[in-house]
Amino acid sequence: MMDWNKELNLYLMDNITTITDEWLDLRDSGKKSIYSSDAGTATEETLREQNNLTNRTIASSLLGPSGNFEEQKEEWAELIAKSRLASNTSIAEVVDALSRVRKVFWRQVERFVGQQTETVPVTVVLQWGETIHVAFDELLTAFSAMYFKLMTTRLNAQQSLIVELSSPIIKINETIGILPLVGDIDTERAKAILEVVPARCMEAGIIKLFIDLSGVSIIDTMVANQLFEVIQVLNLLGVKSTITGIRPEIAQTSIQLGLDFSTIDTHSSLQQALKDKYIVEKVD
Repeated sequence: MMDWNKELNLYLMDNITTITDEWLDLRDSGKKSIYSSDAGTATEETLREQNNLTNRTIASSLLGPSGNFEEQKEEWAELIAKSRLASNTSIAEVVDALSRVRKVFWRQVERFVGQQTETVPVTVVLQWGETIHVAFDELLTAFSAMYFKLMTTRLNAQQSLIVELSSPIIKINETIGILPLVGDIDTERAKAILEVVPARCMEAGIIKLFIDLSGVSIIDTMVANQLFEVIQVLNLLGVKSTITGIRPEIAQTSIQLGLDFSTIDTHSSLQQALKDKYIVEKVD
């Protein structure tokens, strides 16, 4: 009895290059995309290698468990997701490209059926349709999941960098530092300051920190309370804090909100604070 799945798999593997060539011929030109026909020779070679892998992975689904489709699928998804992220390619573009692969791939199946001297049973062809289309769907699902995972990791790393850059501690000597805060401070940024600043002070050996708010335009009760918490944590760590540069409108708003700055060392400007504190301590 003919093993039609095995026969089709062998035929597809023998025609991998043909499938890839026909898929590449379907590319559009003039688009700023990795899938553009004028993307360059190096890009085309990369697509050729990756499409060969796609075709081999789909063909393996015809062999059942012995084809190791699941393992190949995960490897394919990771490779393609990393590649498309590196080229700044959207998921929508990948979906469109994979849809074209599916059409070309199935066209090759039709050719196989047409070349057989023995009629391929209808039930077998229908089963191929289900197996192959499910395999393509699973590839797309695996790719989307991996793409999302990698993108989330990248965004988290970028967010961490942004947080670090938004809370810079500038050392003016071995033990004294300045934390200049600029722009609006929302609840999330205030939380990030609480997480980052104490650790940085310990790493840098800071025992006196000037927190300058001259570049901050808005502050509310929640943010003020979190800044107070930052100061309390710093005090517990042996870091004395001074707030400088509170703008008049923020001071007025703070009073209206009932915020109490009386227990915190404050100065109207960073310059004045350094003159009163740093220079005096240096002379002493």
